[in-house]
Amino acid sequence: MRSEVKRVAVIGAGTIGASWAAYFLSRGLPVAVSDPSPGAPDLMRRMVEGAWPILMRLGGKADADPAAWTFHADPVAALEGADFVQESAPERLDIKQDLLHRIDAALPADVVIASSTSGFLASLLSERCAHPDRVLIGHPFNPPHLIPLVEVVGGAKGSPAAVAAAMEFYRAIGKRPIEIRKEVPGHLANRLQAALWREAVHLVAEGVASVADVDAAISEGPGLRWALMGPHATFHLAGGEGGIDHFLHHLLPAVTSWWKDLGSEMTVAEAVQRTLVQGVAEETGGASTAELARRRDAALVRLLEARSL
Repeated sequence: MRSEVKRVAVIGAGTIGASWAAYFLSRGLPVAVSDPSPGAPDLMRRMVEGAWPILMRLGGKADADPAAWTFHADPVAALEGADFVQESAPERLDIKQDLLHRIDAALPADVVIASSTSGFLASLLSERCAHPDRVLIGHPFNPPHLIPLVEVVGGAKGSPAAVAAAMEFYRAIGKRPIEIRKEVPGHLANRLQAALWREAVHLVAEGVASVADVDAAISEGPGLRWALMGPHATFHLAGGEGGIDHFLHHLLPAVTSWWKDLGSEMTVAEAVQRTLVQGVAEETGGASTAELARRRDAALVRLLEARSL
């Protein structure tokens, strides 16, 4: 697989793809963008213009050119000269399989194709590809131009060389890639999120706490620690001088007793869904999602800058 990436193709330029493209540009990489939507070029311009000052604050190259992108209605045209492809088409299996088949057929076999899919298996996405070994998952967390995490999954068909090349590329541009060694639906981080949210919904449904208080229990408590270290390292510190070994010997029985009381496999009844919608509306004070995202991103930038000190 190609060891040096000088040009990136971003196929699919919605919210995720445009964010990816802005990030690649800030790292000094020319980007060819493709999307069938008539509004995609305007979205790209707005994304790059809005994100550029932040990206420069967060380690973008001083000589990076925010105008070093081209737009192509035809995805095959966007692939010319590409050393790495980031596919971010809508989360529909038929669309992704067809698109990846076309991309695979048009590229040299040593170019890695990474999909931003949040849940599909790499081996399923590459079913129609002649070179499935170079098709893998490169799943970012939203928004990709801010969140460092990228989940890399080679799956049953992906080659170690393709995985290594993707990991090295993402590292080289300042991301924090992690390798998922076994294919599972939802990859890793989304499964952890889903497990937590499942219990959060259960606690609301059981009347234990309000939506706002359940959210505060994370954002004002363990979420602050999780911004610095994950659950295993957090509990390592909870074990005091004895670390995780002390924690497992002395606190694990309590934790496992809580596990036994967690909500069983559940469906979310319509009444509970209405409670969640009303609770979120009360919690957010009627602010639009655009305004909430603006506040979130501003806070993320401050947090990322603080972590780099």
